[in-house]
Amino acid sequence: MPASTYTATCHCGAVEVEAALDLAQPTYRCNCSICRRTRFWPAVALPGGFRITRGEGDLTRYTFGTHKNHHYFCRHCGVRVFGHGTDTPMGEMHGVNVGCINGLTDEDLARLAIVRVDGLHDQWQQAPAHSGYL
Repeated sequence: MPASTYTATCHCGAVEVEAALDLAQPTYRCNCSICRRTRFWPAVALPGGFRITRGEGDLTRYTFGTHKNHHYFCRHCGVRVFGHGTDTPMGEMHGVNVGCINGLTDEDLARLAIVRVDGLHDQWQQAPAHSGYL
């Protein structure tokens, strides 16, 4: 199934992105320190398939560890609409927060495939020992 273009917004609407996403492909849940705390649930947009359409100046960027992965939050409502990574198992990508994608129904969300990854221990190719909470 080819990618479709989706828009995603933060809670207050200040930030909007447009991304080419193939929602037939897996989405991800990770147990690393940032994803666990923010409950981030990304779908993958590859380079060239992502752009900020509104509110770039309303974003706050946070990095930690290697500082190669960037986590962006709306400075008004605090919602993490996306992240940008260069140090990921698939190379450069944008992770678009599935919960921020406009127009997805509960039924759509329930059908998404989820891969649980053990980012806490840098074991990206396997699920954590305990993942029911992800």
